[in-house]
Amino acid sequence: MTTCSPVPDSIQGASDREMREALKNMVRYWRLYLLTLVLGIGGSFQLGMQVSIMASPAEHIQSFVNQTWLGRYKVPVDDSTNMLIWSFIVSVFSLGGWVGAIHSGSLPVTHGRKKALLFNNIVALVAAVLMVFSPMAKSFEMILLGRFLYGYSAGLGWNVHLMYLGESSPKKLRGFLTITITIFCSLGKVMGQIVGIKELMGTDDMWPWLMALSGLPAIIQFVTLLFFPEAPRYLYIDKGDTEGCKKALQWLWQEDDLQMEMDEMGKERASMQGQKVKTIWDVLTSRCVRWQLLVLVIPCAGVQFCGFNAIYFYAFDIFREAGVAEDKMHYLSIGIGATDLITITLCSLFIDRVGRKILMGYGYLLMGVIMSILIVMLSIKDLYSWVPYVNIALIFSVICVYGLGPSGIASTLPADIFLQAWRPSAYVISGSINWFSLFLIGMFFPFIVDGLGQFCFLIFVAYCIFSAAFMLYFIPETKGKSMLEIMEDFNKLNYKNKGTDTEKADFVMATKF
Repeated sequence: MTTCSPVPDSIQGASDREMREALKNMVRYWRLYLLTLVLGIGGSFQLGMQVSIMASPAEHIQSFVNQTWLGRYKVPVDDSTNMLIWSFIVSVFSLGGWVGAIHSGSLPVTHGRKKALLFNNIVALVAAVLMVFSPMAKSFEMILLGRFLYGYSAGLGWNVHLMYLGESSPKKLRGFLTITITIFCSLGKVMGQIVGIKELMGTDDMWPWLMALSGLPAIIQFVTLLFFPEAPRYLYIDKGDTEGCKKALQWLWQEDDLQMEMDEMGKERASMQGQKVKTIWDVLTSRCVRWQLLVLVIPCAGVQFCGFNAIYFYAFDIFREAGVAEDKMHYLSIGIGATDLITITLCSLFIDRVGRKILMGYGYLLMGVIMSILIVMLSIKDLYSWVPYVNIALIFSVICVYGLGPSGIASTLPADIFLQAWRPSAYVISGSINWFSLFLIGMFFPFIVDGLGQFCFLIFVAYCIFSAAFMLYFIPETKGKSMLEIMEDFNKLNYKNKGTDTEKADFVMATKF
């Protein structure tokens, strides 16, 4: 008879210490976790909901456009015009998101992170009101304006949400907390898919209220955010409010010994020397952030080109080939959204243990491998009856890997690699690339599919393999490091064998107008 060897005392003791430390953090930082919830409800949750909610009321809105056109001009709208109006209703969201991303570089710097989000909630409420009253006014133009404002709210809210949360978190929790921005975005997608089913709000008489549903999270955040302090790092580094920063940290972290954190922020503020916030041009041209910019553009802001949204588009064709009934497609899409949500949540548990570099680098690599297999299986889908089901499994595999790595890390890494002076402009660049990429995918991917068929995924395979190599071979790990330590690591890439004195003045770490 064999017996199991006992667990060594050292391992058991380490495990017990980790558990006690985790429980201690949960109690100590409960206000910070509550702030995370409030920021998520009115922040990235709105983006996720607006991305997924449009699929359900499509036919109802197009019918409304036709009725409005008939009432005005006494003739029904032709199919091409109706489709053009509908396409613009969908795509104007991206245009609004781009404008909101641009304003995220100035509004939170001038007025603070908190006031910027309060203003953002008002924008979402105005959009919701336009959606509700559009049928009464018999105006599809109100839907267009509402969609633009929703996009503006999503673009501004995403970046300010990330700034606020990153500047309120201790470095040991920064990865876990900042990745929640992606969790709330995925939660918004799933919620939009669920409430949009015909058994709930996806009906002809309920679609205006479905479109206005984003007003509810905006109200919740507007009311609750009033009880929270401004981001501590913004108070100290940007405004020089030492006492206000200390009170905010004590309230959020429930700690009295904040000397180490205050000293670190003091070093950043000491190099301010009255200089203004760095502009977009500074970020694009300054040598001292050259590699940070490459990280921002290639694996992070360009995440739309990894094929995830294209998989969403192509999934229905694969489901159809596998024999899934048309009326069941919507429920399978909920399954895709739920899988994305679960895997991103798991990523939040691993990020501060495994690290950003490994999760994103190997995540991209594995996505490239799986999509390569998917291309082969799509090419032989008609030869064997079991192949379509393998393709469904491959789609869910891509979604799982995306959620465990690139999805969450792409949102959190920019918060790690840019100091205070550079961060707002960096977020403008990141947001602009993201929204423009989303627009390109939405506009041109259907035509690429028509032209290349399953080989369209080769574009995404190439991007994933290149991004994986870039992350694994060049980019330093940021896990558990302070902002200054991360900057020192990137200086080795930015300057290599040269000294850093030539552009020492560029290391301005505060933002002022």
